Amino acid sequence: MASELYNTIDALSREKGIDPQIVVSAVEDAIVVATRKYYKTQENLRAELDKDTGKIRAFAIKTVVEAPEQVEDPLLQVTLDDARKVDPSVEIGGELHIPKVTEGILGRIAAQLAKQVIFQKVREAERDTVYNEYIGRVGEIVNATVKRIEGPDVIFDLGKAESRMPRKEQSRLESFAIGERVRVVIARVERASKGPAVVVSRAAPELVQHLFQTEVPEIYDGTVVIRAIAREAGERTKIAVMSKDKDVDAVGACVGMKGMRVQSIIRELRGEKIDIIEYHEDAVTFAEKALQPAKVSRVSVLEGTEKHLEVVVDDSQLSLAIGKKGQNVRLAAKLLGWKIDIKSEEEKRQEVEQQMSQLVAPSSTPLADVPGLGEGLVEKLGAAGVTTVEALADMTPEQLEAIEGIGPKTVEKISLAVNNYFSSLEGGEMAPAEGELAAESAEGQETAADGTVEAVAAEDVAADETAEVDAVSEPVEAEASTEEPAEEPAPSEGKK
Repeated sequence: MASELYNTIDALSREKGIDPQIVVSAVEDAIVVATRKYYKTQENLRAELDKDTGKIRAFAIKTVVEAPEQVEDPLLQVTLDDARKVDPSVEIGGELHIPKVTEGILGRIAAQLAKQVIFQKVREAERDTVYNEYIGRVGEIVNATVKRIEGPDVIFDLGKAESRMPRKEQSRLESFAIGERVRVVIARVERASKGPAVVVSRAAPELVQHLFQTEVPEIYDGTVVIRAIAREAGERTKIAVMSKDKDVDAVGACVGMKGMRVQSIIRELRGEKIDIIEYHEDAVTFAEKALQPAKVSRVSVLEGTEKHLEVVVDDSQLSLAIGKKGQNVRLAAKLLGWKIDIKSEEEKRQEVEQQMSQLVAPSSTPLADVPGLGEGLVEKLGAAGVTTVEALADMTPEQLEAIEGIGPKTVEKISLAVNNYFSSLEGGEMAPAEGELAAESAEGQETAADGTVEAVAAEDVAADETAEVDAVSEPVEAEASTEEPAEEPAPSEGKK
């Protein structure tokens, strides 16, 4: 029959939810500490509790060695001969138990010390029990009672342990009264110096999922499946659902007749807004649904591997799509698991125009790449700020002559070189109607004898002077020829 002491230990173990052997070990360790303090010894002590009688005996443990010279520490070792004086059955390498008297000698101080050791061991065992109990229940919904409020934290009673709900795990819409029963999510279990800390939450998405499973039978039996939840506690929750039965409307089942089901959940969450969205495998279609209540114009995938979407909405829908402080697009991105960029139609149009202007922007060619322009001429043009062929082609002859060191002949040389360059790019000769400079350079190309612009200009001038002389002399000859026949009738008058 068990002793009264053991029965007390058993009752304490049941109350704390720990193994009775842990309490027995704590009592034995306490007796060892008290005995060591009383005898003021460093011997290896051990205590044993007799379950039937309730008595606790203490022993000094020494290892048996064969010869005296093998004894290194007399407090821990004893020779075989000395050991057999106490216990004839002991062998070399065995342990000799030397009884220590404890009854009637361990006074009040020793008893108080033993009590402290027992309490400490029991608390440690209780902490381990609580930790092992709740570490495997993270994410589970449990019913808790508000025990007290410590500043911003709320302390709950879970039955076997206390839990703490910090401010960041609370909804801003909720307040609690002592004694109130609420449903909470076990967020995490932390090991601490004062014992395991069970942290619970009312802001976790698992709470919304549990409430839908409770209120919607189709979700409970698996006909409707919750695929994703994105939540900002106290503000808004987006939940994506899909139906495994084509005859069951997933969104309608969650809303309920006249919104009764979802309204019940909203009341439990103290008025938090809930958007129920039909899930789609296609990310583009899912994004259009997730950004409700905003109307989306179009969605395009920018990067498939990086999961990046671009959403374009009407200018009037931009603020609605983004939401208050970016909440709507933030929850939609969390629901999809994609990064979302939202742009208005005007922003997209400006972006496209900018890209097109960059595509059609003319290329620039340095003057040094144009054959026919000498290094000196390139330096003169560069000093005037003209560094590309395109800029040079846009200049008029008057603008070129305004540059120091460039005269009319040099302008013709530049015109010829520029036109030859562009003609080579186009693969043919320029049309005569390209402008005044082009016409002049084409005329120079036809009359050039030695391939230089200066020679062409000189020949043009000589040809012009010759043409002018011929033009003047021709009328004189014509006048002379017309006057000669007028003198012929004179002889005929003499005959008369």
